[in-house]
Amino acid sequence: MHFDTIAAISTPMGEGAIAIVRLSGEGSISVATKIFKGKHLTEVPSHTIHYGHILDTKSGLIVEEVMVSVMRAPRTFTKEDVVEINCHGGLVTVNKVLHLALENGARLAEPGEFTKRAFLNGRIDLSQAEAVMDLIRAKTDKAMNVALGQMEGRLSKLIQQLRQELLETLAHIEVNIDYPEYDDVEEMTHSMLIEKSLSVRLEIERLLMTSQQGKILREGLSTAIIGRPNVGKSSLLNSLVHENKAIVTDIPGTTRDVIEEYVNVRGVPLRLLDTAGIRETEDIVEKIGVERSRQVLKEADLVLLVLNNNDILSPEDELLFKAVEGMDVIVIINKMDLPQRINVDRIKELAATHPLISTSLVEDLGVDQLEEAISSLFFSGSIDSHDLTYVSNSRHIALLSQANKTIQDVIHGIESGIPIDLVQIDLTRTWELLGEIVGDSVHESLIDQLFSQFCLGK
Repeated sequence: MHFDTIAAISTPMGEGAIAIVRLSGEGSISVATKIFKGKHLTEVPSHTIHYGHILDTKSGLIVEEVMVSVMRAPRTFTKEDVVEINCHGGLVTVNKVLHLALENGARLAEPGEFTKRAFLNGRIDLSQAEAVMDLIRAKTDKAMNVALGQMEGRLSKLIQQLRQELLETLAHIEVNIDYPEYDDVEEMTHSMLIEKSLSVRLEIERLLMTSQQGKILREGLSTAIIGRPNVGKSSLLNSLVHENKAIVTDIPGTTRDVIEEYVNVRGVPLRLLDTAGIRETEDIVEKIGVERSRQVLKEADLVLLVLNNNDILSPEDELLFKAVEGMDVIVIINKMDLPQRINVDRIKELAATHPLISTSLVEDLGVDQLEEAISSLFFSGSIDSHDLTYVSNSRHIALLSQANKTIQDVIHGIESGIPIDLVQIDLTRTWELLGEIVGDSVHESLIDQLFSQFCLGK
C-alpha cells in the first residue's frame, strides 16, 4: 500500500527544549534531503541520527540547527520511511521547518494519520491503535499499564484466539451441511458447538467483568463533591489534590462555580468536581453556581457528600441524601476537630449501605480512609493491571456485549433443536463482532472517525 508523504509537528506547541517535525511516506527522505545541509540523507544507514542545519530553499539561509533521524521501511511505526527532525522548541523555528517540508513535497498530516497508517499497513490492529491514544491520555500509572498491555496486543491475541475457535467450528458445521448422510458427524457437531460456544462465552463474560474497572481506568471517575455551603468541600478537594486549588474561607458561598481537577487515588483517576454549596440563595451569581452543581450531580459516577460535624443536620442535608439515591456515594462527616452537634445516628440511617468516613481536613485526618473507601468501592481494594486483560474502550465493551448476546443465542438455539444452518448465522455474527474490535471487519467511515480524535502528529 503506497501513500503520499505527510508531515506534522509531533510535540506539544509552545516553548521547550526540543520540538520534533515528523515525516512519513515514500518521499520523506528525499523531502528532508532538500532542506537539510549535512550528510546526504539518501545515503545514510537506517535508524541513524545526523547533525546539520535546515536551509530555506529559496534564500539559502540557515533556518535551524537540527538533529535528523532517518528510519527506513518497514522497521518503523508506520512501516513507511520515517524522518524525524529534532529542532529547538520555539514556536517560530519549528513552524518554519514544517513549512519548508510542506513546500518541498510533503502535505500536512491529518489528526492521527501516522497511527492510521500503522493500522492500514498492518503493523498494528485497531484495538492497538486506539490504545496509543489511551496511553497518551493516561492519568495514572494503572491506566498507563492497561494501555501498554493493549498496545502490546494482549487484547488482540485473546480476540484472535476466540475468532479462530469460532472459525474452526464454522468449518465443522460446513462439513455437516455438505455431508448430511453421516449421523455421527451431526452428533459430533452439536457436541462440539455446545463446548466451543460455552468456552467462547466464558471468555467474553470474563472480559466484560473487567470492563467497568477498565473504563474507569481509561476515562476516570467523574466525582462530584457536594454539600451545604461551608462544610469543607473545597478543603476536601485541596486535600485530595495535595495543592491549594480552591479558595477556602469561613464565608458560605465562596465557591461560585464548578472547579475541576484530576487526581490519582490509589491508581484510580478521579475527575474531581468541587461544586458550589447547594442551598436556596438570592445572590444571582451563586444561584447560577448552584444550578451548575445540580447538573454536575446528575452526570457524576461517584458522589462525595460532605456534612459538618459542628452543625445540626438540616432539612437541606436530608434533601441531598434523597438527591443521590441509587448512586455510588461516600458520606463524609467533616470538622471532627470541632464539638459534635450533628446527629450521627440519623446519618447512619440516611447513609444506609453507603460508606461513612469521618475527617478533619484542617488536621489532615481521615483522608487515607477516604481514599481506601474510593478504591474499595470500585476495585474491591486492589487493581491488578498486570495480570488481567482489561477492556477499557466503550466501543470494545459495546461489541463484546453484542457478541455475548449472539453466542448465547447460539447456545439457546442448539439446546432448542433449531436447524444447524440457522445457528450458523448467529455464530458467524459473533465472529464478525469480535472482528470489529481488532478492525478485521469494520467500515472505513468508522476508521476515519476514530483516528480523527487523535492529536495532530500522532
